[in-house]
Amino acid sequence: MKQGKEVDDPGSRFFAVLLAAAKFPGVRIHREAYLRSALARHCSEDEIRRAIEETPAAAGITVEVLDKIANESIRYETAKVSALSAAAGIPGILALPATVPADAAQYVGHMLRIAQKLAYLYSWPDLFSDEGDDVDDATMGVLTLFFGVMFGTQSANVAVGKVAGMMSKQVAKKLPQKALTKGLIYPLVKKSAAYLGVQMTKQSFAKGVSKAIPVVGAVVSGGLTLATYLPMAKRLKKHLAGLPLADPAHRATEGDVVDGEVVEEHESFDPSDTEQHGAITTAVKPEEPRP
Repeated sequence: MKQGKEVDDPGSRFFAVLLAAAKFPGVRIHREAYLRSALARHCSEDEIRRAIEETPAAAGITVEVLDKIANESIRYETAKVSALSAAAGIPGILALPATVPADAAQYVGHMLRIAQKLAYLYSWPDLFSDEGDDVDDATMGVLTLFFGVMFGTQSANVAVGKVAGMMSKQVAKKLPQKALTKGLIYPLVKKSAAYLGVQMTKQSFAKGVSKAIPVVGAVVSGGLTLATYLPMAKRLKKHLAGLPLADPAHRATEGDVVDGEVVEEHESFDPSDTEQHGAITTAVKPEEPRP
């Protein structure tokens, strides 16, 4: 982010949370390992090999099969995050300073986990292909849009569709960097980040209150997580499954990554923002019903 940004700016706050969560252990999904494991019970070895080397769509794996696998992954991640959320709600009010940050962190991390799994099933490229903790700007941008889709924002739906359209025109091995960081998609990334930052702050208060009553707090906390995480994951699944990128009938001529038209000056996701927003990173949790 540019220097001089207000610390409490919702967009900056969201980017800091997302960047920090992406660095947590166990959050990043290894694309090859996940596809091999997820497809094993449903596809031939040749289909699996081609899905990994190219995409599940290129391997001819139908959306119906991918939907079954996606639902399995959603159930797994939902059960896991709900159980962890309930456990974090048990101690009660004396443990609030410890449990709220832990619960928020694991929730955002599990949102990232299911977003990656669904993306890989529906033929998006590796989002964390580089070694180390760094997250490039295009990945930050597309993850922000995925979160926006999960929250039901129309602008994120439009933007994800545009990015998928760019990639479906060619066999792209990477995300369209220019479009997501300083091109035609970037304004929608910023708009989604600002909205998500506001929503995350609102929900952190609601979730904190639920933990104030021991045992009852566990039920409420786990229930809130189940009631929000599951529909959000299904919303992203439905949107990604409906894009041409996931359709095995779609074929493209191999080429380079498509970039978008430059419409405004680039503003990168500076890792230093995470330090500036460290306190916020551990005190937020996203929930929001579909408008």
